[in-house]
Amino acid sequence: MNWFLKCINQYSDFSGRARRTEYWMFMLFNMIFACIAIVLDNALGLADPAMGYGVLYGIYALVMLIPGLAVCARRLHDVGKSGWFMFISLIPIIGGIWLLVLICTDGHAEENKWGKNPKI
Repeated sequence: MNWFLKCINQYSDFSGRARRTEYWMFMLFNMIFACIAIVLDNALGLADPAMGYGVLYGIYALVMLIPGLAVCARRLHDVGKSGWFMFISLIPIIGGIWLLVLICTDGHAEENKWGKNPKI
């Protein structure tokens, strides 16, 4: 949970580097909270039957958009790529796989132009 809170506190920080643990713990808790929002939407009758989610999930998704982009950019910086590289996922099929491989790759052990190794 501390990793999730760290990403929330750095919601507008698109510089620096993020470890794999930071990225994946943020994504784990993000998915847990998104599922909770969807369940609450359905339990409170706020969900649109055609979509399966409602206003609570929509608000949560909008709030988490910027922190998610920021942690993804920092994760890409750790592997030596620009944060703009996340747009590679717009290429059908291969782009998402390529981004996943980059995110799963271990970061550079040495300092790069985005800062020191966060593992140290």
